[in-house]
Amino acid sequence: MTFLTGPTLIYGLGRSGRGVARFLAREAQVAEWFDARPQPEDEALMTELGFARGDATRPYRTVIAAPGVPIDHPDLQSLREHGAEVMGEVEVAFRARPALPVVGVTGTAGKGSTTVLIASLLRAQGVNALEGGNIDPPLLDVVDRAEVAVAELSSFQLERVPTFRPAVAVVTNLGVDHLDRHGSVEAYHAAKRNVARHQTPRDVLVLPEGAAVPGAATVRRFTPLRLTLADGREVLPVQDLPEGVHPANAAAAVLAAEAMMAHLGRPLDVPALAGALREARAVTGRFETVARHGELRFVNDSIATRTLAVQAALQQAAPPVAWLVGGRDKGAELEPLIAAAQGKVSRVIGFGEDGERFALALGLPYLLVTGQDGTDVMRHAVQAAVGALGMDGEPRGTVLLSPIGTSFDLYRDYAERGRAFVQAAQEAVTALDGPARTFSGTEVEA
Repeated sequence: MTFLTGPTLIYGLGRSGRGVARFLAREAQVAEWFDARPQPEDEALMTELGFARGDATRPYRTVIAAPGVPIDHPDLQSLREHGAEVMGEVEVAFRARPALPVVGVTGTAGKGSTTVLIASLLRAQGVNALEGGNIDPPLLDVVDRAEVAVAELSSFQLERVPTFRPAVAVVTNLGVDHLDRHGSVEAYHAAKRNVARHQTPRDVLVLPEGAAVPGAATVRRFTPLRLTLADGREVLPVQDLPEGVHPANAAAAVLAAEAMMAHLGRPLDVPALAGALREARAVTGRFETVARHGELRFVNDSIATRTLAVQAALQQAAPPVAWLVGGRDKGAELEPLIAAAQGKVSRVIGFGEDGERFALALGLPYLLVTGQDGTDVMRHAVQAAVGALGMDGEPRGTVLLSPIGTSFDLYRDYAERGRAFVQAAQEAVTALDGPARTFSGTEVEA
């Protein structure tokens, strides 16, 4: 089946581009590819799939641009001027499988956790729901295996969805992020709101109380104070949620799952919904408790690089908190974090490229740590945090990695940073169980 018109160019490889290429090959679609800095393994994959290298200066009818490529990139601008329609992986999935019901989930914080939770709630209803998109795997890798696709959607992906229409859309929240790419909060929010742009009154849009997203869909609103269905019936008391599952994400997921079951024309099993909520678990790297020692807890929130996400972590963390901050700054607002940290954070531990800048701006007592590599830096940071929480005896409270900055200064991605934290936490617990030790690393107290 042909769902793309005219000569097609896959612009940008990486995870999304590879997913597009594999899918087009399975569909016997003809395409070329272009990447300014292709990796050898990507070039090998393109050769294996039978796709020739293209030329971004030639005209194409369809350009499938990876989310990592800015939508206003000169090449994309030129291709549009020469008649190309620019889209992304999500749009390709929608056009290729128009009958597949999709839940589209976006927001400044919580979209990944909410995506995973919606899929698990639907599976508890007997629906073969699979998650993909901005979260692994690429959306095109699941469209032929899923009865319902639950897609985490970034603002970059939502810049390139000219006709995409999810049956159910979820906006977890709208804050400040990616100003380095979008240029303004208004442009960033406009991209996020594209998730509902093509919805009709037959579709459902799930929003937090007070949020404004234009569109024609039927709106369902959630609050983190109650886990309710659209008619107000409580599914589960908020206090019964497992540790690490944010009530706002759960509340949005309940309404989204209910809406999708109605879309499918199937009855909702409320007890099964409540049971799935009780069994929900934090997603790896999202406020995940990875180690304990007595009253001391180690929480991996490595993915938290947005103000709203870090703020939520600070609100959930049990005081006193030793807060690990660092990485590469991407323009996060710090004022809300200063307020959230008051009375909870006893020490900030700064690491990486912008750790010192964050620590200074937060205005709290801090230590700075360095090391030979990412693993060494994280080990020193965790040791310093344990020491700060144990100054008056046995350490207690929370060692919280909620870093504000991206991981790209010291680590390949947030997952690698999280793994370094988990390793350091486990080593710290082992040390606490053994002979008394003091930290002698390279931290500098200010």
